[in-house]
Amino acid sequence: MEERSLRITGADTTFFNKITNTLTRMLIPTKIGINGMLVAMKRNAMLKAYEAYTKEDSEQLEKKFEAAYTAYLEAIDKHIMDSIYKKVKNGTATEFEKNAMSKYYEITSLKEKEYIDYKYRKQKYLIHLDWEGIRANGKDKIAQKYMAFYLYKMDGLFKAILKNYSIKLADATNAYQSTKEWIYTKIFYTLEEYVQSILSLKIENYAEEFKGIQADYEKYQSFTVGKLDTRDIIEKNMILLGISRKLFTHSIPLIVAEQCYEKLLKDARMLVQDTKIANKRERAYAMLINLMEDYNTKLLSTKVYWDDLGEREKFKEFWDKRQALKPLKETDFGEYVKQKEILYIKDDLKKIHNTQVDYSQLEKYYRRKLLDYGAIRELHNTCKTEGKYIGNIKKNKVRV
Repeated sequence: MEERSLRITGADTTFFNKITNTLTRMLIPTKIGINGMLVAMKRNAMLKAYEAYTKEDSEQLEKKFEAAYTAYLEAIDKHIMDSIYKKVKNGTATEFEKNAMSKYYEITSLKEKEYIDYKYRKQKYLIHLDWEGIRANGKDKIAQKYMAFYLYKMDGLFKAILKNYSIKLADATNAYQSTKEWIYTKIFYTLEEYVQSILSLKIENYAEEFKGIQADYEKYQSFTVGKLDTRDIIEKNMILLGISRKLFTHSIPLIVAEQCYEKLLKDARMLVQDTKIANKRERAYAMLINLMEDYNTKLLSTKVYWDDLGEREKFKEFWDKRQALKPLKETDFGEYVKQKEILYIKDDLKKIHNTQVDYSQLEKYYRRKLLDYGAIRELHNTCKTEGKYIGNIKKNKVRV
């Protein structure tokens, strides 16, 4: 065999190069297999530690679980860098693996500038990646065992991410409106992530425990198909914010939720004001009225502490009028809807008057609505101050 080996070697000087190339090609799938086995071992050890910890809540078992959890995450991280990265680099990766690698780099880019966000998002990403792998491989027994841990840990990570954004949004030193706009976007994006990946799983497996949120979840689902316009996006975010008032009352405290509602109200008002096509404007207006209803019933009516006592008294007066309409709901529903709408329009007119944002066209639209409903009368006379309104009377310029 030695002579034969020497003859072959002598006959083909590229023999060793071929062997090297073959081994290199073999190395990657071997590493994938080894890393996959390592992830499975660390996952099993972590799940055992988690199960023991849930049965007996002790400090020692908690530390053991956290240590096993850290080792498990490190194994997934190593699997990504040793295996998926090389497959992407060599052009042999699947679309799932390419997307996973892209998302991985997106998250790691946060490390220097947003470390807290990076810390929680990376954990969430690694756990979700393994969960998707388990489900894709059809490992039903492992999936059932893993799901309890997955829901528990993901709940904690989403709450931590939202709490971090809430702190940033409530920071009075953050004077840049553009920065706050980006935080609003992150809050709504994170809420949508939670509803899609966690709440959907909870409702699917524990439907009885989530009856109170089922209706909101079904409303959200109607916005998951087709292309969404600006009105759809605002309405979808309104639903997500409503869900957050039931699931994330500590992570998104009332003061932050109030700012989020006010942001949506501003966007909705501008949409009604800027939309020129009549039927689209009416749809945007209907959405704005629904948003006002949500804001008042789900947030302001539950608000206990008010910084401005004058604002509290104004709301109390408004809310008393709102509650006084309730008996009408049973006897004449159409009239009830009309009177409630009139109440909301008048209340919003007071809020938007003399604000920094120019809502002059929206004010005209509101007044036309009130005229159509017979809530105000149009009076004519010959007095006018250049395009201004006093009460409900539009004056005409004095001509001499």
